[in-house]
Amino acid sequence: MIDSGSIQRCECERRLVGLYKESHNWLVRSAKKITKQQEEAEDLVSELYIYLIEKCNPKIFYGKNTYNLFYAHKFLHSRFMNKVRKLNRVKLMGDYTPWEEQGETIYDEEQDLRLQEAHDEVLEELNRLKITRMWPQAKIFELYWMSENTLDEVARKTKISKSTVFLAVKKVRKYLKEVIDNPYV
Repeated sequence: MIDSGSIQRCECERRLVGLYKESHNWLVRSAKKITKQQEEAEDLVSELYIYLIEKCNPKIFYGKNTYNLFYAHKFLHSRFMNKVRKLNRVKLMGDYTPWEEQGETIYDEEQDLRLQEAHDEVLEELNRLKITRMWPQAKIFELYWMSENTLDEVARKTKISKSTVFLAVKKVRKYLKEVIDNPYV
């Protein structure tokens, strides 16, 4: 018996080849207009190809052997804008001198001890919360904070909605800010 998923996968691959043959140069030029850099434009088009093959969405097929170019262009634009927004979130405060040019820095043992104490206080407070009514939120916060997982990954692993995970982490974070002194201030 023929699997409909494999037929769809073959169709996606065939259309991706068609998109590459018919429109690759146009996609790169379009991406270059957006990014203003050739290498970044090529990377963006590569991300588009990866997205199309992973998602394999028949709703964006066009004609007999390609994808909707308007959708592809919008994908390139939105992906680049998201990247720019993400990079612009980091703002340097004050005068910035690269680490190599700062010379020899002295190890601040007191600051290190304050950070360790604050970390220990957070762990103790999380353990204390586990015996209160906030134990589910504390556990979700712990799953997020003590791992490399994103909020989305925690939601998928625990099979809890993203909004519930977000709100639980937000609630515990707010509580910890009220209870524990910030060592960075």
